[in-house]
Amino acid sequence: MIINSQKRSFGRGAKVSLFTLGTMRATESLEKMYSIIKNAYYVGINHIETAPSYGNAESLIGNSLKKLAIEENIKENNWVITSKVLPNGDFDFLKNNFKKSLKNLNREKINNLAIHGLNLKQHLDWVIAGEGKKFISWILEKELVDQVGFSSHGSYSLIKDAINCEVFSFCNLHLHYLDQSKISLAELALKKGMGVLAISPADKGGRLYSPSDILLEASKPFHPLELAYRFLLAKGITTLSLGASKIEDFKFAEKLRNSQKKLTKQEIIALKKIKNVADEKLNSTKCEQCRLCLPCPNEIPIPEILRLRNIAIGYGQYEFAKERYNLIGRASHWWEEKNSSFCLECNKCVPKCPSKLNIPVLLKETHNLLIEKPKKRLWS
Repeated sequence: MIINSQKRSFGRGAKVSLFTLGTMRATESLEKMYSIIKNAYYVGINHIETAPSYGNAESLIGNSLKKLAIEENIKENNWVITSKVLPNGDFDFLKNNFKKSLKNLNREKINNLAIHGLNLKQHLDWVIAGEGKKFISWILEKELVDQVGFSSHGSYSLIKDAINCEVFSFCNLHLHYLDQSKISLAELALKKGMGVLAISPADKGGRLYSPSDILLEASKPFHPLELAYRFLLAKGITTLSLGASKIEDFKFAEKLRNSQKKLTKQEIIALKKIKNVADEKLNSTKCEQCRLCLPCPNEIPIPEILRLRNIAIGYGQYEFAKERYNLIGRASHWWEEKNSSFCLECNKCVPKCPSKLNIPVLLKETHNLLIEKPKKRLWS
């Protein structure tokens, strides 16, 4: 049985559902992966996103799809699969690892391959002129993938260069309602005909599956996560990643699986109410994320840190803000390297700020507000 759900063009590849199943949180067992993929299918999801770095996810997916074909008559070619490779290693290393991925997924080819974590300039150089270029040429020439894209946790300028380099036909970006700093990059990619996947708009988007009382009250009659999803879908973002670990996680994916219309009047009112509540709580100390304070002489990621302050104070998402702040300096190139404690109070950022914020004071305040012992990441 084919489940009816809206599909969108994803670059030059097969069309994908408005929600994509991220498999990082379903690797406990074959039974768990099978159940999650089965539920994804019955809420209209046809796109699965995985990576060799997600433990044994690929082999669990391969076995689950085979089992679903037998037990549920869900044909394996119903699925669009995206896997990834890290931007390092020579051609032979990449070739051998990719062949392992095909074997684990029980496929002769996959739909999409993303360069995973294109976070530094040397990663993009590796793609354009290094061993990555050789590998990409090989997999496309051998028709082992339909298209190549990238995921990035990198800077705005790096992502823009990657979008414009003419190598990729889709991208996975951090696009969130509470952090709209990369929406313009998504719009650029869409204008170029690329597919755009929003990375974890529920979790990394502010842990919206566990909203504060502030968010719950402001977003009525909607749930904050539902509004965040609708905001991105109405912007034309191709598909939203959903890292499900239980059946309940599919609630809004099922409800919104055909929802690509423009925001309704009621949704716009609710989103404005959320913004107004945050503005009121932050008062004249809100960072507008214009990034004009950069570059910092001591390489402090001022906008990122003050964004976490906005989310904590303005929206009441303190646990999320603390988790992200305490990852700084502990996640290599996947996240920022310096927190507010590195501020030397040189004040060079202050005259650059259109909002006239006392940035050194706010950085110190943010550090005192959010600093605590870091928690273990899902993948470390």
